[in-house]
Amino acid sequence: MGQYDALFTPLSIRNMTIRNRIMSTSHAPAYDEDGMPGERYQRYHEEKAKGGIGLTMFGGSSGVSFESKVDWGQLSLASDRVIPYLQQFSERIHGHGAKLMIQMAFMGKKIQWDQGEWFIPLGPSRPRERWHAQYAKEVEDWDIARIVRAFGQAALRAKQGGLDGCEISAHANQILDVFWSPRHNRRTDKYGGSFENRMRLGREVMEEMRKQVGEDFVIGIRMSGAELVEEGMEPEECRATAAYYAREGLVDFLNISAGSIMTRMSHSKITPNMSWPVAPYLHLASAIKAEVDIPVFHATRIQDPATAARAIEDGHIDMVAMTRAHIADPYFVEKLREGREDDIRQCVGASYCLDRLYTGGGALCIQNAATGRERTMPHKISKGPNGAKKVVVIGGGPGGMEAARVSAERGHDVVLFEGTDRMGGQINLATKIGHRENLSGVTRWLESQTRKLPVDLRMQTMATAEVVKAEAPDLVIVATGGRPNPGRFHDSALVATGQDILSGRVAPGETVLVYDDQNDHQGVSVAEYLAERGARVELVTPDWMTASKLGPTNRPIHIRNLHARGVVMTPDLRLEGVEAEGNRIVAVLHNDYSEADEERLVDQVVVEHGTLPNEELYFALRPDSANLGEVDFDALLEGRPQEIATNPAGAYRLFRIGDAVTSRNIHAAIYDALRLCKDF
Repeated sequence: MGQYDALFTPLSIRNMTIRNRIMSTSHAPAYDEDGMPGERYQRYHEEKAKGGIGLTMFGGSSGVSFESKVDWGQLSLASDRVIPYLQQFSERIHGHGAKLMIQMAFMGKKIQWDQGEWFIPLGPSRPRERWHAQYAKEVEDWDIARIVRAFGQAALRAKQGGLDGCEISAHANQILDVFWSPRHNRRTDKYGGSFENRMRLGREVMEEMRKQVGEDFVIGIRMSGAELVEEGMEPEECRATAAYYAREGLVDFLNISAGSIMTRMSHSKITPNMSWPVAPYLHLASAIKAEVDIPVFHATRIQDPATAARAIEDGHIDMVAMTRAHIADPYFVEKLREGREDDIRQCVGASYCLDRLYTGGGALCIQNAATGRERTMPHKISKGPNGAKKVVVIGGGPGGMEAARVSAERGHDVVLFEGTDRMGGQINLATKIGHRENLSGVTRWLESQTRKLPVDLRMQTMATAEVVKAEAPDLVIVATGGRPNPGRFHDSALVATGQDILSGRVAPGETVLVYDDQNDHQGVSVAEYLAERGARVELVTPDWMTASKLGPTNRPIHIRNLHARGVVMTPDLRLEGVEAEGNRIVAVLHNDYSEADEERLVDQVVVEHGTLPNEELYFALRPDSANLGEVDFDALLEGRPQEIATNPAGAYRLFRIGDAVTSRNIHAAIYDALRLCKDF
């Protein structure tokens, strides 16, 4: 048996046969069009179907009722308006041989009463929902009848939409699992108390759904194998719950994850980031599989094919979810089947995709800029129509490598200059933080793809204007990145930067004030790094809290680590000045609210203030360029080649990308490169 053969075995559930054992779980990428799965949403999943996935689920926590909508782009199954969208969606996915299901939910306590139509949060009992800080109304009999009816009607709409099945969301404190849990359910009527009573609402929901859809439609449950919170459902309680619904013939499959949304830390356990080991909850799914005779899916942090294949081959589960793996590379299955494992762009667990949802954006992959942009950005780069051009790229960071990769895939003659002996740019500094080492996977994939292509890599070669011009280029991409920006302290010898510390240019002090004026990963990472090496650290920010730009999968991990290492976290203070006092430093801090000043006496001040562009080479090349560095933004948005020629005497077109333009992040650099170079 081949190493991955188990993954390509079909799986039959009722009248449905899934072509392989790889799936993408339901999630809400915030691509909805007024609660409907429009073209962007469909194309995002269609790419996975093209790439060979067996089953793709969509619509994380899609509302079965109008009162079940929350604020991060969920779909609505509450009216027949959704049916034509589902029909179109089904046709797209089925046309590529994959199966399609939707997740449906009644949010219960988790809605905000002062948003939308001002519906009231509902729960089995009144205990406060800590994450959303809601006080729920205790459901009455007529509420229960309405909830049951709504699930049945939503399931019927899913069937009428041509879907292959649906999944009930019963995890993360939604209506069914809070009825299951003694922590939440303190009722004394027939829906509370005994195990059978706490199972009753779920039973009625599933019976109504089956009544509406008949016997030829698949119904499953997404549930936790353990809630992982104080007083939460333990593994044995979750196994008993799963076994009850399976034994009673109420569901066709179980989709197992873990965790419960009670606190910010518990939220991070539901969707573990790169700080967690691979497949942390596989044992929970395996234990449930031993108790039931229906297929069991697993839904958490399996990103590599070897782990996925072993999970199936060893009988732990029947279907392996590789959701974030397909966000990173929707052609995962195709490449694996073709023996091109090394070409799979493997998820690194950065959770940029998830955290963006909670900070106001749609899901995007930190390393694949085409994901979520399938209407305009290609996952597969086609050859250019007009023959090879000479493309010179300066800089081997993520933007430069992507520019070289895409240009070479287009068929151009590419030279890449990198001034050091190592590709990766600032990623190499980010990986100095132990739990963020997996970011090196971004560099590994880009570098391996670049080296497979006919790209002339000139390592340890500083590109000057004369060196670049000697290549007689048609196109020049400046991807020289950025240098540390000390802000107002640019001329102060008393201030170090985060890059100084992480690169080893400056040794850690004993008592250190880290001033974080960026509030992303950089400042907290530097504080962790210093504290791990024995420094006594205070992390100061002018913002209202530490790492305010990070989402719920990453921020809790950083905050946990900072607390564990004794780092003092101080918000609301701005660094106004630094002064020498003997061999130490006085840091002057100002509170914008009280307008009072404070001082700290420390050995070292480290400032995190983003980067300044390394733009000298760009400006040296600009006078001899045909476009004088100008970008045609209309052409960029419309997918047309850049043809501006404001300087008739110019010999090449010149562009700059990534931090060579301004301080941003890995995704921005890669997106700059892809959307520019795909049209060369």
